[in-house]
Amino acid sequence: MKKVVKKEIRILGIDDSPYTRKDKNVLCIGVVYRGGSYIDGLLSFKIKRDGRDATKKIIQTIKKTKHKDQLQIIMIDGITLAGFNLVDIKEVSKKTKLPVIIVMRKKPEMKKFLKALKKINKKGEKIIRKAGKIHNSNVNRKNLYIQLAGISLKKAEKILKLTSLHSTIPEPLRVAHIIASGVYFGESKGRA
Repeated sequence: MKKVVKKEIRILGIDDSPYTRKDKNVLCIGVVYRGGSYIDGLLSFKIKRDGRDATKKIIQTIKKTKHKDQLQIIMIDGITLAGFNLVDIKEVSKKTKLPVIIVMRKKPEMKKFLKALKKINKKGEKIIRKAGKIHNSNVNRKNLYIQLAGISLKKAEKILKLTSLHSTIPEPLRVAHIIASGVYFGESKGRA
């Protein structure tokens, strides 16, 4: 039997707020979204800038939210939050029992990225390699790069198509970005 991606699939979209070099902690916003239609809830947590606690904080936040039983997918804006605070997507998927989709507008220049990462987190390359292949996804004629844990490329692309309504970025991430930016600056800035 073919599994259909339901229009109102519950997705948690996570993005970090802007920050400066002086900031020790960075606010992350999680938006619980119903497909590409509307917000069901809002979560927030803080992680260390260039730290190593993003994976743990995401897992803790999901496990304690009242929305946990409804969530069916996690989307994160990039594999790093708050600078070089890496998200181990395989660990997040395993511990939450939810698939993870990492979404990126641009394909990272891996050599430069790993060189910069080594200065901050010597074990970081292992997490990057563990995350697996970066797929070029051309959903709705919109070019995105994605990494996956616990979900097939075909199903991930169906979810991206369902949720990418108003921009290249899926609504759960677009709205998380707008909220995070608005909280930090007092109004949203930048493109979402």
